[in-house]
Amino acid sequence: MKAKKTVFLTGATGTMGRAGLEELVKRRDRFNITLLARPSEVNKKKLAAYEQMDGVRIVWGDLTNYDDVLRGTTGADYVLHVGGMVSPAADYYPKRTRKVNISAAENVVKAILAQPNADEIRAVYIGSVAQTGHRAAPIHWGRTGDPINISVYDHYAISKTIAERVFVESGIKHWACLRQTGILCPELLFKGSDPITFHVPLNSVLEWATAEDSGRLLANVCEAEVPDSFWNNFYNISSGPSYRLTNYEFECKLLKALSCPPPEKIFEPKWFATGNFHGHWYTDSDKLESILHFRSNQTCEDYFRWMAKQTPWYFHLAPLAPAFIIKMAMKKIASTPGMGTLDWLKTRELNRIAAYFHTYEDWAALPERWEDWDLSRPSDKPVYLDHGYDESKPESELDLDDMRQAAAFRGGECLSKEMKKGDLATKLRWKCQFGHEFEASPALILKGGHWCPACLPTPWNYDEIAKGNPFFAQVWRPFHAEDEHHCFGEEIFKGFKG
Repeated sequence: MKAKKTVFLTGATGTMGRAGLEELVKRRDRFNITLLARPSEVNKKKLAAYEQMDGVRIVWGDLTNYDDVLRGTTGADYVLHVGGMVSPAADYYPKRTRKVNISAAENVVKAILAQPNADEIRAVYIGSVAQTGHRAAPIHWGRTGDPINISVYDHYAISKTIAERVFVESGIKHWACLRQTGILCPELLFKGSDPITFHVPLNSVLEWATAEDSGRLLANVCEAEVPDSFWNNFYNISSGPSYRLTNYEFECKLLKALSCPPPEKIFEPKWFATGNFHGHWYTDSDKLESILHFRSNQTCEDYFRWMAKQTPWYFHLAPLAPAFIIKMAMKKIASTPGMGTLDWLKTRELNRIAAYFHTYEDWAALPERWEDWDLSRPSDKPVYLDHGYDESKPESELDLDDMRQAAAFRGGECLSKEMKKGDLATKLRWKCQFGHEFEASPALILKGGHWCPACLPTPWNYDEIAKGNPFFAQVWRPFHAEDEHHCFGEEIFKGFKG
């Protein structure tokens, strides 16, 4: 009989982590499970059923405390780092979000490398689709390796991007970066609305994943059948093609599940931003499924019907409420001071307006009537961005010439004089268009879409970057004219709580 493996899981009180925990406990014949969670009353209540469970150990502590992370990591064969601050809290506490998510990644990496069996430990980092930013039509299809393109004000995406870099460049022998998308789960129906609802353009797209599929994914990655070729790569997570929705389609399905009137009855289209969110459909999400086999047979339609059945009975009284009453409540949410789109427009918050609408005049010129908006689905034909090197070559054949070609397409140079052919792990020396020199592995640059760390936001100097970086221009120029210039600087912290 084979010895049981030990899985260390962070974030078990969140949506994805909890789903992973529920799946792992079904496999306690093969796994021991260690959890790290903050000892809050809410978390203790969430994990009470697991605290006395055979094969489950809970470390009460904090991801920002290295000693707590070390206690959780010690003895682990697999480390699944799911935990951290997420939206909407991340939108209100940007500085705290950066501190928590980055320091947590640093602590997890340090604790793994401190283990006597560090080279045998398999580490999974959960990144985010937010790292690749606004990707509406005509560039609404994407894949790993596309440019990192963090939307303005998205400090959560900054923290996830930096933390992902920490993992990839740490020297951990076996790592995988799995970028999570929007997660569908019944709790989505109960959380109430947040002004972030109106930050999402109606015509933006997202390829969703269910919580259950995400949980199976976390458990399946720990199974012995996972091939060695899986490791040291980036992947996009989704529940499959039927989960490709526009935001308008998503709102229609969500409101129907809540027995609410359709968007046209309770929203005005001009309440929604016209850009600067995140999400795209994937050309490569089937790659992860082909390895880990985590998807159920449920279609997106099936899942929304199932979610509707999970709502309390009183939700189905919504049709008794006049639509204009619901609309008044939605307008109040869109007018939330500091975070609501209507508040930005009312107070002429120019930086916010520039990020989400271009100009006040552009917003004012938008159609008033729903029927004058084009909310049709964009093309189902995949579009592939140019990654700046010959992708038809096997990875084992990539060499210094390919690195120089990729660097030139990013407006910079590869300064290294030698590279072992096919070695994507050893860091090389690079220079960006502004003269910043930095070290990074070919894997991070070519397969992860990262580039110069000094050019990461703030200050979101994307107009200038796009002028000299054809790679990045592919995701910026479709939505921004060449004569635009916005450099947001540190004033984007104004009004935040911390």
